[in-house]
Amino acid sequence: MITDAIHTRHWTRADYSLMAEAGVFHPDEHVELINGEILTMTPQRSQHAALISIVDEHLRTAFGPDYLIRVQMPIALGDDSEPEPDLAIVPGRPHAYLTHHPTTALLIVEIADTTLNYDRQTKARLYATYHIPEYWILNVQEEHLEMYRAPEHGTYQTTRIYQRGETIRPLHANQATVTITDLLPPLTIAT
Repeated sequence: MITDAIHTRHWTRADYSLMAEAGVFHPDEHVELINGEILTMTPQRSQHAALISIVDEHLRTAFGPDYLIRVQMPIALGDDSEPEPDLAIVPGRPHAYLTHHPTTALLIVEIADTTLNYDRQTKARLYATYHIPEYWILNVQEEHLEMYRAPEHGTYQTTRIYQRGETIRPLHANQATVTITDLLPPLTIAT
């Protein structure tokens, strides 16, 4: 009987950190560790980068100075995942993370244009497994915001789609509301 001798290597966050320190990854290479796999992320298009800045601005207003908003920075989730979500609202101030990455977030936001299915499936499962209480996908393709809450057994129990013109109240934002149109303005073409 012939068996397949090809296996994939399951990486840990410790392995990943050693590889980064050893210079295995090119300084301009955007990678993240998800469920033991090292994934190379595609370069950002201008719309994606602009939307990160727009969402960042509105979340800073909603959450105020008592929360730290990290933009495309690592979150340490278990022994084998270190995603770099587009935005993560975490407890504490920057000094709290001088020696380690945060291990949780109050809200994670992914801007999904080319990664929509991955963000809906793999990322949602990962964030729910680690009890991130609220996860948003700003769905660029379908022009709405997808809200996920109440993580339980690796899935979010509550989901809702918010359209332009509607408002959403983040769970930990002290009653502040955010208008979806502000997060996802209509694409304008400069002339």
